[in-house]
Amino acid sequence: MAKVIVQRMLGLKRVRSLADVPFTPPYRRHQLKGFRNRQFAIDLIHPYRLVFEVNHEPVPYKADGGIDMESVTAIRIIEITDYH
Repeated sequence: MAKVIVQRMLGLKRVRSLADVPFTPPYRRHQLKGFRNRQFAIDLIHPYRLVFEVNHEPVPYKADGGIDMESVTAIRIIEITDYH
């Protein structure tokens, strides 16, 4: 699992913005819901996910209220977990 964690973290470091993180496997970037709605996750080894949040103050939002992923250039890793 350590190898996959390092690969994902290097992949996150290489992108220009959060919009460039693939929403398809193997990363499968997705925004979480409920009380975690300002957090995102990417896949590690099932069922584990690397969970992170936008590290901007203020958080960049689009006119429709969603997070502007093109403007997100910094994240903070929260945890590695199985939240299912």
